[in-house]
Order: sequence, then C-alpha cells, then structure tokens
Amino acid sequence: MFGKFDRSSSMHKRVMVPRDYININDIEDNADSLQRSLEQDITSPPWKLSLPHVLVATIVPFLFGYHLGVVNEPLETISVDLGFHGNTMQEGLVVSTCLAGAFLGSLMSGWIADGIGRRRSFQLCALPMLVGASIWWRVCFWVSTIPASMLALLMAFCVESPQWLYKQGRTEEAEAELEKLVGGLHAKAAMVELSKTDRGDEVDTISLVEMLCGRHGRVVFIGSSLFALQQLSGINAVFYFSATVFRRAGVSSNLANVSVGVANMIGSFIALVLMDKLGRKALLLWSFFGMAVSTVIQVLASSLPASGPLGFYLSTSGMLLFVLMFAVGAGPVPGLLLPEIFPSRIRAKALAFCMSVHWVLNFLVGLLFLRLLEQMGPQLLYSIFGGFCLLAVVFIKRNVLETKGKSLHEIEIALLPQEYS
Repeated sequence: MFGKFDRSSSMHKRVMVPRDYININDIEDNADSLQRSLEQDITSPPWKLSLPHVLVATIVPFLFGYHLGVVNEPLETISVDLGFHGNTMQEGLVVSTCLAGAFLGSLMSGWIADGIGRRRSFQLCALPMLVGASIWWRVCFWVSTIPASMLALLMAFCVESPQWLYKQGRTEEAEAELEKLVGGLHAKAAMVELSKTDRGDEVDTISLVEMLCGRHGRVVFIGSSLFALQQLSGINAVFYFSATVFRRAGVSSNLANVSVGVANMIGSFIALVLMDKLGRKALLLWSFFGMAVSTVIQVLASSLPASGPLGFYLSTSGMLLFVLMFAVGAGPVPGLLLPEIFPSRIRAKALAFCMSVHWVLNFLVGLLFLRLLEQMGPQLLYSIFGGFCLLAVVFIKRNVLETKGKSLHEIEIALLPQEYS
C-alpha cells in the first residue's frame, strides 16, 4: 500500500509549483487585492467543515497523554511482581523504558512525515501502540488499543495536510483538501498564503547540520529550548510518580490520580479560552512563573513536619497548583507554537529534532527523579525545578516571538537572521 503511494508521490514531486500549476508572480501581484476582497466577503471559516477532522486529531494527544501517565498507578504493583520494590532506580527505569522507545521514534518521525505524508504517518504510528499494548499483561495497557485502532481507521477519512501536498507540487490536491476544511473562498486565501511561505525555489532536503547551524538555527534553538525547559521543570515527575509521592504523604493513589487529572483538565480549559486572547507568549510566561511559585510552596511544605496538617495541605496544594499552571501554558503552547514558527521547508524535521530533545530529558527525569528525591531531599530538588522555571521565564521573555494574529509568512520573516531578512 505504501509502495503505491510513494510511486504516486514521486510522480508529483518533481513538478515545480510555479511552472505547472500556478503562476506565483501573478498570485503575488494580485495577493493584496484578493485578500482585501476576501476580507470584505467572508469573516471566519465554517467550523462544521473542519470539526470531524479536529475530533479525529484529538485522539493523538489523548494517546500521548495516556501513555505518559498510564504507568503511574501500576508502578508499585509492577515493581512487586518483578521483584524490585523499593529500588528507586529500577522503578525509574520502568518508566524510562517507554520514553527511550519514544525517543527512537521521534528521530524518524520527521523523515517519515515528509516521505509518506502526515495522515499515513498517524496511521503508521498506531501500529506499535497496538503491538506494544498486546504484550503488556495489565488491562490499563490493553485499553489503549481502542483509541489506537480508532486513529488508524478514522485517519483514512481525514484530509491530508494541504501544506505537505503543496510542498510536493500537488497544488490542485492541496486546494481541494483546503476546500474540505474551510470552504472555497477561504481555500483561495490559504493558497495565497502558501504561495508566500513555500515558493518551491528551495531544495527538497535539508541536512541536520544545515538545519542547526544555517539560517534556521535560531528558530530550532528556540523550539528545542522550550521543550528542554518544559521537561527540566519536573512536570513529568509529577505525572509519573504522583501516586507514589502522595501515597507516602498518606493520600490514596486513586485520589491522587483524580486530583492531578482534574487540575490538568481545568488548566487545559483555561488555556483553551485564553490562548487567542492573551497570546502564546503571555501564557508561557505566566505558566512558568506560576510553576515556580508552586515549587516554593512545596519547598516550604517539605520543611514542616510531614505528619502535620499544614505541611500536608501545602504539599498537596503546591503539587496541584504546579500541574494547573503547567496545563495553562507550558504544556499546550510549545506544541502549538513550534509549527507556527518553523518554516515549511524544515517543519517536520525540526519538530522531530525538538521532540528528540524532549524525550531525552523526559527519559532522564523519569529515570532519576525517585533516586534524586531520595538522595537530595524534596527541598533541594524542588528548588532546582523552580530554578529552571524561572530560567524559562527569562528565556521566553528574551527569545520567544508572539505569533497571535500573525501570518506564517510574517512569522518566518521576523525570525530570520538579519542577514537573510
């Protein structure tokens, strides 16, 4: 099946957009007048057209979050069954083994997405989820086969990425897919925008060295740094080990998991409401600052007697505030911001590189958190996490561009080094 797709892709790949399908110069000459007329005639795209595709796409972050947190609850029983209960390094290794696999997958994801398209890549990624879940012996892992199967099946009815099709020179298909998503008039405006951001005058491939050290080096550095700071904040230590930490404080693991989940959900709804009102940068700044404040609360709680009510309430409220503030910005914004700031030429490969940074640090946090908590104590460890949160605030203030209300073309120009702009 993929072989047939690749052959059809290669037939289109050498067809350069400006010559065979669309006259870029004509589009650029008339872009302003076309956009003005579109602004007069239309307001916003009809959401009913894109809603089915969005709903299918939400299965992906659901699977992402589920696989990150699923080991939290059964970790203790797994360690008992396998005979290493109490060994913090081996308990961390159980969590980190999954993350090591995710790292290997992220190294290939950009090249796969560029090679066979976004839709087929999603279908392909469901396969190891199904195989891996069938190997584990616990129901909580088997349950994940249901959304993974739905993803593989329903993606067949979703549109392919118009931008990927345009990049392959398949302009007519790109416009047809856009019409399915936003309607005819909006599709024409989107094609004008695509003509500005991807002119077809650059080579199709880019090396890793060129991506990191060339004209796009700054934007890749910003993206990978955001993911690095996200992980160094310690958030996934909470998701992986909240049941263990709460249990030591005398709270049942079920209550801990529900509390963390509710805090995460509330923060996500706040982000949904404020994302386009305050902007990406503002949410990131307030999110990391709030996380830093919550680590101060946890440090204060760890200095009080563990059996006392004040220490207990400070510790649990600090952890839940940490999760809430993460879900407001530091969690959702990088995944939204990076596709906006990466030019289409490097988008898939740059995202793959940034995700590999994410998974490496995620692996180390998952592996070492319990051991560091045991060796360093909560005060020093949470102080380190808080320090990284404050470092993130400074980094975002100085380097991150606000993308709210800007076109992809405007963002690309703003982030290019001065000698290229």
